[in-house]
Amino acid sequence: MSFRPLHDRVLVSRLEGRETTKGGIIIPDTAKEKPMEGTVVAVGTGYHGEDGTTRPLAVQTGDTVVFAKWSGTELTIDGKEYLVMKESDIMGILDTTTTAQQKAA
Repeated sequence: MSFRPLHDRVLVSRLEGRETTKGGIIIPDTAKEKPMEGTVVAVGTGYHGEDGTTRPLAVQTGDTVVFAKWSGTELTIDGKEYLVMKESDIMGILDTTTTAQQKAA
């Protein structure tokens, strides 16, 4: 891939939506809602403060994040769709290890 986000921007690969409901009903593509979760593919260098310092971003490559419904700009690279958004559009990082441990308990 030849895309690197600048400053406080993040490149996110949106996670696929569910194909069926919990009850087993198949959801057609036209009725699917785009998921608000994704995996961080690339991050920028960070925020540039007024004093000239750079503060690194809180998200890292590989993090699974939750973002606002209408966040980001859609971008297609090598036939795959991504979202480019500011870090401030990301609401949080999902801790998948904790979720797996809670399900096992």
